[in-house]
Amino acid sequence: MKNAGDILNSLHNKPQFSKLSHYKCIERIQSLFSAPLQKMVKFAYIKNNTLFFVLNHPGAKQEFDNNIDSIKSALKFCNPPECADETITDIKAFVTHTPIKKFSLQVPKVQTYEERAKGEFDINIHDEKLRLLAESIKNIIKEKNATA
Repeated sequence: MKNAGDILNSLHNKPQFSKLSHYKCIERIQSLFSAPLQKMVKFAYIKNNTLFFVLNHPGAKQEFDNNIDSIKSALKFCNPPECADETITDIKAFVTHTPIKKFSLQVPKVQTYEERAKGEFDINIHDEKLRLLAESIKNIIKEKNATA
């Protein structure tokens, strides 16, 4: 009987799941970076044999540019086994300023408050229309308090 690791490895080798091997390669290369630089990488992708890293801070871009030659030479000298199928000729990085959209699956809780008005107030309005309107509001408040 196959375990989960065997099933995943067999899926990685199928042609319809070739993108999974791309991301496995990218993860392996990204794991070689320093921990602070790893945290500043939003995502990465391979396009036209160029590995692009999208960073979330200009300081990370500067640090990446300082270390890019050593990263390239290390990859030419010792290519990780996960990247055997990939031919990466160049590595580039850029900074994106778009905010990360966080989706929450929680339904926002509607906050309700207990009615504090009792409907006990005087109406000193001389205009008949306004006085009737205020009295109807007073009656609605009293009815809601009676049922609560």
